[in-house]
Amino acid sequence: MSGKTRIAVLGGGAWGTALAAMTASSGHDTRLYARDHEMVAILNAQHQNPHYLGDIELPKGIRASTDAAAVLDGADTVLAVIPAQAMRDGLSKLKTLIPQSAPVILCAKGIERGTGRLMSEVVAEVLPDHTIAALSGPSFATDVARGLPTAVTIACADATIAEELAAILSGPAFRCYSTTDLKGVEIGGALKNVLAIAAGAAIGRGYGASAQAALVTRGFAELRRIAQAMGAKPETIMGLSGLGDLMLTCSSPQSRNYSYGLALGRGEDLSNRPLAEGVATAPIAAELCERHAIAAPIIAAVAALLAGKITINEAVTALINRPLKSED
Repeated sequence: MSGKTRIAVLGGGAWGTALAAMTASSGHDTRLYARDHEMVAILNAQHQNPHYLGDIELPKGIRASTDAAAVLDGADTVLAVIPAQAMRDGLSKLKTLIPQSAPVILCAKGIERGTGRLMSEVVAEVLPDHTIAALSGPSFATDVARGLPTAVTIACADATIAEELAAILSGPAFRCYSTTDLKGVEIGGALKNVLAIAAGAAIGRGYGASAQAALVTRGFAELRRIAQAMGAKPETIMGLSGLGDLMLTCSSPQSRNYSYGLALGRGEDLSNRPLAEGVATAPIAAELCERHAIAAPIIAAVAALLAGKITINEAVTALINRPLKSED
């Protein structure tokens, strides 16, 4: 894998379209699969995805289609930009079309509800003979679609493939660092969504920036404990896909999870809000921590809050009144 390649992007949402824009801008033969006929028609004719990315002008090199077979035919690399909770079903329907030689790069962040599996573990069951990688890091779709400077991490158990994929996806404004710590990259990407809900809820409830900073910092300590227990490398959690992504996601309304937390804290109607993966990830993350005796009070509080078992005031009171201890 080198030079210009054929890349298939599965998913026409904001992140899928942004990644397609990035690869097309780098000169790769980029094809995007989406089920929405109207969106595909607009993308091909007007080079925009107004529903997800407003009036951002996208490269003319993106070829979108509702025909998955045409998009995947001859693909050298596949970017799976399918929501985490739909990843298993989505790839199961497409598995006979995905070339076995094409690495599958997972671009969704989450833990599968019901099984507690990371996305790489899910896809290993669906596509057992494929090379699996994951892309994660501090990146908003609108920034990437506009070609603004962004740095992320790409992980694959095979170091050589990780480096090759990083080289392929890196462009003038998009820099990829490589690692073999697939599990660490995925844990950071999944758990930061839960912590972003906590940070947003604190601001939405009016607790102020000091409370937000405390939640993010102590939440990062929980993330590190969980990652260590699951065998991730400490340096991965301190890097772009851990600390970097956490900082971005917990500080900007552009983050769906942070925005969901804001609305939650303000007592707004949550029924018609955009997908926030942290909502699905929180309960399974809390369950995994309890099962493995990992102290994660903030994650547990978010899960209880989302389930309606406690109020925000009760969650904060419980966290503040926990037994005093040394900082670790």
